[in-house]
Amino acid sequence: MRDPLSKKVQTIEPSGIRKFFDIVSEMEDAISLGVGEPDFDTPWHIREEGIYSLERGRTFYTSNAGLQELKDEVARYQERRFGLKYDAKDEVVITIGGSEAIDGALRTMLDPGDEVLLPQPSYVSYEPCITLADGVPVILELQEKDNFKLTRELLESAITDKTKVVILPFPNNPTGAVMTKEDLAEIVPVILEHDLYVISDEIYSELTYCGDHVSIASFPGMLERTVVINGFSKSYAMTGWRLGYACGPRVILKQMLKIHQYVIMCAPTTSQYAAVDALRNGDEDVMRMRTAYNQRRNFLMKACQDMGLRCFEPFGAFYIFPCIKEFGLTSDEFANRLLQEEKVAVVPGTAFGQCGEGFLRISYAYSIEDLKEALGRLQAFIERLRGKQSE
Repeated sequence: MRDPLSKKVQTIEPSGIRKFFDIVSEMEDAISLGVGEPDFDTPWHIREEGIYSLERGRTFYTSNAGLQELKDEVARYQERRFGLKYDAKDEVVITIGGSEAIDGALRTMLDPGDEVLLPQPSYVSYEPCITLADGVPVILELQEKDNFKLTRELLESAITDKTKVVILPFPNNPTGAVMTKEDLAEIVPVILEHDLYVISDEIYSELTYCGDHVSIASFPGMLERTVVINGFSKSYAMTGWRLGYACGPRVILKQMLKIHQYVIMCAPTTSQYAAVDALRNGDEDVMRMRTAYNQRRNFLMKACQDMGLRCFEPFGAFYIFPCIKEFGLTSDEFANRLLQEEKVAVVPGTAFGQCGEGFLRISYAYSIEDLKEALGRLQAFIERLRGKQSE
């Protein structure tokens, strides 16, 4: 028989995050700090709106691009929170989470051989999606000394005549790094000079702890060359509702919608009605969850300091990215031993790109009780490693 598999698909590695999640799910008394899953329930008024939509028999397909009512709310939200003005009819598409929006944007914008500048460490889906869209991922290795931000120098060094798109994954998963208005102002002239497009993944935009998030699309000349990706999973604790959206120039969104029509049809109707309520009435819930995450962030940073574990301070998302190079273990070896010896699951930094070697991603989207117990086990593990080093 001929090989039934695509060579392109076979080159793609499975997610490094899921590997540890699958192991810990079968391990008794294990604590997972590995998955970016808010430990909050979806706020009740949002769930209630979803239930109400079912009771009213709203189980039909919506428009391919999404409920107009929801698209209107998305446009209003983007303007009031980030100063971005979109035509809700033609410049907003509702998707199955942010991941579908990323995939759709790349497939819409890339021809075979087009280069995409991809800062890493970053979310595991970007590189495979670039490959599946026949683009060429060009990795930009973010540095701890730069607080894992994209610098002008790094961006300029990677641009060629084949470069078309830059992915901006900020606030960043896994590092927690953010790009401030001043940071973005450094790279905008480079993007404009080289006539590049941007896919700005802003799924963690509401989870920032040192000032409000600033979108690169708010800079002069950038709205018409930026696709903004966002959604409801992180900000509103709606991961299982699978709902996101893309906002951008109508010339791009019109073509994205064609892919969405054929592959998805439309996002879940119940989720869309719930999301309308989230955007209208969820600001206090977002603030409450953000405050709790910030408390946990501070707790973890203090714990790392007490353990002598080097970690730059993250100001976004709900992850820390401590350095474990002092122990002489690879990130994968450290994470595997921590799981087997102390039953604590974290994610090796290499799951987010090879430049993540020597780091771990630890999520603080968990209760303080779980964090305290897990950090106690981590400290015991580190003390054993240091004890062996001193022998």
